[in-house]
Amino acid sequence: MQMFQIKAFDLEQSLQEVTERYEKEKQKRKALHNSLIELRGNIRVHCRIRPLLPFDDAAGHSQDRQRSFSEKVAYAADDETILVKCSRPGHASVNKTFQFERVYNDLESQDAVFADVAPLLTSLLDGYNVCIMAYGQTGSGKTYTMLGPQLEGNLAFAIEEESELGIIPRATEEVFRLISEKPPGSYWVEVSVVEVYNNEIFDLLAKDSCGKVFGVKRDVVTTREGKSDVPSLTHETVENASEFLHLVNKGLQLRVTHPTLIHAHSSRSHLVVTLTITTVVFGDNFGTLWEDEQASQRLNKEASFTFPQKMRDNKSTSSSRASSPVQLEATEKMKQVKTRLQLVDLAGSECVGMSGVTGAALRETSFINRSLSALADVLGAIAEQRAHVPYRNSKLTHLLQDSVGGDAKLLVMLCISPGQKYLTESMQSLGFGTRARQVQRGQVKKKNFSVPSKGK
Repeated sequence: MQMFQIKAFDLEQSLQEVTERYEKEKQKRKALHNSLIELRGNIRVHCRIRPLLPFDDAAGHSQDRQRSFSEKVAYAADDETILVKCSRPGHASVNKTFQFERVYNDLESQDAVFADVAPLLTSLLDGYNVCIMAYGQTGSGKTYTMLGPQLEGNLAFAIEEESELGIIPRATEEVFRLISEKPPGSYWVEVSVVEVYNNEIFDLLAKDSCGKVFGVKRDVVTTREGKSDVPSLTHETVENASEFLHLVNKGLQLRVTHPTLIHAHSSRSHLVVTLTITTVVFGDNFGTLWEDEQASQRLNKEASFTFPQKMRDNKSTSSSRASSPVQLEATEKMKQVKTRLQLVDLAGSECVGMSGVTGAALRETSFINRSLSALADVLGAIAEQRAHVPYRNSKLTHLLQDSVGGDAKLLVMLCISPGQKYLTESMQSLGFGTRARQVQRGQVKKKNFSVPSKGK
């Protein structure tokens, strides 16, 4: 008996060692894969399966039909593979698998989702633009993933539910945490909130003469440098995550929603929240700046003159980036570098027969589906390396041109519904994610932090 116990113990030890080696090799493989993504400029794609919800039942159908519709057909086989059971009446069931950088099952928390997003945010302060975009059909959990639970009868999200907060509020907290580790005065943060509704861009932070926020139509243009820009877009200066959340909630009050048979608070527009981080660079070499305490003190002293108190009192600016209140006079020893974090909650693709929309909501659905098709066309053109990429076929793709086209590290968060009822839409979303992964945009460019030397 003792001999069997010894053998069992040895087997457990061997199994533990093999498991540890497997996990180490898995981490190495992930690191190599991430390096390859960086070099190729591939789009990272994560996929989240939401739980089955009460509205997934097919009301008005027989019990057998309801059971069929609410049957779960999408599963996370592991943390990189999703398995979908495809079946049709009179045909054998076929299992299809899809591979992504990360797959979340229906039990994984908001914490787990953000843990895989957080490393991208460090890139912001390293000189890279970052874009995180949620894609999926209506009712698949995009807004919950990006913002968190919405208050009943209110478009705002519940700030008190910290464990339920989505990527947007968590990302902002993380950005300000990273900034707090840098010398005071070396970073300046602004936020803008826009929605793309019926192929028109609306500024959700614009104010009337009484200071009340209301949506103002804006246009998107291409600058001489080939970048997309929204002239006269409102940029609000924020000093902490709390101020940011307050502004976003204000903007969300104006976002267009409409109840459908699928989702009681269906978003009828694409939401784009942008954090613009201005880095004040002082000295001849950015890389050694923070190691030199005296240089940091000089920076703080000069920055205190650069950012006058009236700028802090007046937190709003309705001018374009070129006339931002934090613009500094170019000197031989100081310059600004702007990096941008775009957080995008796309409106959901929609099957009219299932959502039951009519009238104005039907028109909204048409614009939503067309803009998402335009996004797929843009990715297809980039993947095939066509000479012309149709960014201007939609205001959405024109607005996101820089991020999608390779000027940002891009993460697409696919959100899918697990039920048989939504199988067609889920397969469409998974197909979009698979094509997005294959896009090679070339290595993302890093913003140049170096300051010209005096002799140049």
